[in-house]
Amino acid sequence: MMINTDGPKPIYIQISEWIETEILNGNFEKDKKVHSQYKLAEMFNINPATAAKGLNILFEQEILYNKRGLGKFVSTNARKIILDKRKNQTLKGLIQEVVLESERLDVSEEEVIEMIKSIKGDAK
Repeated sequence: MMINTDGPKPIYIQISEWIETEILNGNFEKDKKVHSQYKLAEMFNINPATAAKGLNILFEQEILYNKRGLGKFVSTNARKIILDKRKNQTLKGLIQEVVLESERLDVSEEEVIEMIKSIKGDAK
């Protein structure tokens, strides 16, 4: 993954989202250690404090937990927390945008559903 240092999304948010995606992809399993702030800083060529801020977001959301002196580890419920968060925030926000745009364009609910089915079928 590349970090977009010029984009509108803060780097620490990009780091936290990258770790979440790695957890969802099974690359960081529950009760396993994630990269340290220094390793993340080296990987993405960023300041360690920025990496730490990304890790701390996940700690505050109980996706990661601390083992004193050892670092941050993936919590048992991490996958569920991430899925719920992304479904209720990200996906819901995208759907709201689609609904508003379809209303502006006078596209029926049935047409939107057919578009989704078509795209979903293409993705398989």
